[in-house]
Amino acid sequence: MRNLDITTLRSFVAVADAGGVTRAAGYLNLTQSAVSMQLKRLEELLGVTLLDRTRRGVSLTAAGDQLLSYARRMVALNDEVVARLTDQAFEGEISLGVPHDIVYPVVPRVLQQFHAAYPRVKVHLKTSYSAELRKDFERGACDLILTTEVSTGDGAETLAHRPLAWIGAPGGSVWRQRPLRVAFQQHCAFRPLSLAALDRDSIEWETAVETASDRTIEATVAADLAVNTMIAGTEPAHLEQIPHGGTLPELPVQLINLYTAPTQSPLVAELADMLRRGFCNSATMRAVETAA
Repeated sequence: MRNLDITTLRSFVAVADAGGVTRAAGYLNLTQSAVSMQLKRLEELLGVTLLDRTRRGVSLTAAGDQLLSYARRMVALNDEVVARLTDQAFEGEISLGVPHDIVYPVVPRVLQQFHAAYPRVKVHLKTSYSAELRKDFERGACDLILTTEVSTGDGAETLAHRPLAWIGAPGGSVWRQRPLRVAFQQHCAFRPLSLAALDRDSIEWETAVETASDRTIEATVAADLAVNTMIAGTEPAHLEQIPHGGTLPELPVQLINLYTAPTQSPLVAELADMLRRGFCNSATMRAVETAA
């Protein structure tokens, strides 16, 4: 009698979904060698080769394709039984990565809704830059991330298209001055896009402050000492979109992308759905406000 091990099958499904052992190990919180050993045991137990390791990356053999559908069902049934009998269907931890500039207003509302529905699930929110979040996601440190990018990345799902906007102090006038005084955080992805737009329109500019602090940038802009760019609709209440009437250049549209692990728990899938609805509703509200 040969018995299949659920842990081994879970690793096999993760490798198949992730397209490689390294990424699957990150999702499973295991070492690469541990996952490789589990796959080897599974192949030895069944007496077949499940993975084609001769090409770049990993692909399934014919036997691997046949096993995959069974493995998915067995893992899902295992998880359902454990959840039902131990009353742990809605417990766990999720790591969500979000860039600083799109935390508000959607993400707090989504986290509040998710907590109300799943009060025993801990959501760890990490805010960083899109490039850093992509790295965290690739090594399995985040279950899902949002990014702001100019295109849809590999494996990403675009939730919204949002224009960049020039931001200044309410009623401010610094945007009329030349050279234009600008303030950007050192690692801000919008900085090169905004400066390139100014250069394209032959608008002279100068840097008002050099800092790694978002708060310092906000304070400088709020004091009407410089302008900044943000995704339209994400500016805080103490700042506003500049009514420049076309005297400042148009800025490129940014995509808000969602990355989720190929192998994800039902809770991660539910949080992803809430984020989708949150950004969809936000876009609808903005369209209504614009039409009004």
